[in-house]
Amino acid sequence: MEAVTEATFDARVLGHDKPVLVEFWATWCGPCRMVGPVLEQIAAERAGEMDVVKINYDEEPAIGQRYNVMGLPTMLLFAGGEPVASIVGVRPKSALLKELDAALPVR
Repeated sequence: MEAVTEATFDARVLGHDKPVLVEFWATWCGPCRMVGPVLEQIAAERAGEMDVVKINYDEEPAIGQRYNVMGLPTMLLFAGGEPVASIVGVRPKSALLKELDAALPVR
């Protein structure tokens, strides 16, 4: 998954033509290490439909603060430059996919 920074966020996420799932994570976050491989699988399976990127909250706190990220991991789904879903904490892959599908237009 591509790492996004404050310098690249607007173009890479807000200006993207496909939905983008953004994971806010940190190196010290155990649950983040658990959800990371699941997000890698989703990124591979949904390539072409949506992108999955990550933001290190410790290195880029301004983006997280802009979207009221209060806990890690937090995943925000953006479509059309707007957040359309927020998922906080670890979920099984099936639950993540269900939440993503519910937030996006019919595939």
